[in-house]
Amino acid sequence: MEFSGGGTGQPARRILVVDDEVTIAESVAARLRAEGFVVDLAHDGPGAVAAAAAGEPDLVVLDVMLPGFDGLEVCRRIQADRHVPVLMLTARTDETDQLIGLGVGADDYLTKPFSMRVLAARVHALLRRVERAAERGDSAIVVGDLRIDLDERRVWRGATEARLTPLEFDLLTRLAQRPRAVLARERLLEDIWDWSDASGTRAVDSHIKALRRKLGADLIRTVHGVGYALDAR
Repeated sequence: MEFSGGGTGQPARRILVVDDEVTIAESVAARLRAEGFVVDLAHDGPGAVAAAAAGEPDLVVLDVMLPGFDGLEVCRRIQADRHVPVLMLTARTDETDQLIGLGVGADDYLTKPFSMRVLAARVHALLRRVERAAERGDSAIVVGDLRIDLDERRVWRGATEARLTPLEFDLLTRLAQRPRAVLARERLLEDIWDWSDASGTRAVDSHIKALRRKLGADLIRTVHGVGYALDAR
């Protein structure tokens, strides 16, 4: 078994990096290994799915444009087996493409070109969020016709269950913890993404759109210029 540095005795987290541009994949892998992670590499869609099944990574860094089949299909297939945090890399800036990525199970995205420092920070933030979720002791939150099972990480609106990504689940839970209270985008960004600056507020907006699409447009109210509030009745 491989262990991380620093004498913690804890197994190193395993990350799968998927990009058909070998230079980019190896650069990302080198930075993540320097951060103490064990890194596997894949360069096409079928190879990524096989590597995820064999290595059971704690997180996947996944390029959208891949040979064989694209990163969106890779994300669908690996998330069908188990929930794993996915950070998507895309050369596209169109919000529709980002929403599609979030809709198939991605938790976050970076637009190329990106800095390795930012990528490493996003990876650490996603893993910290997963650790916090595992430590949570509550069992359920019920607000109106919305029920959130925190132990099983499942969500229902009325009698209909919605399939959420891990990050969508945590964002919804944060809003549900203070129903009808307006939470600023910057506060949500810090609480859920662990980002201390407002540069990623579009990520909040994109995930809110995904939650509305899955749970109903009336569930989350926008307070323009401020943030969002859960309005389930």
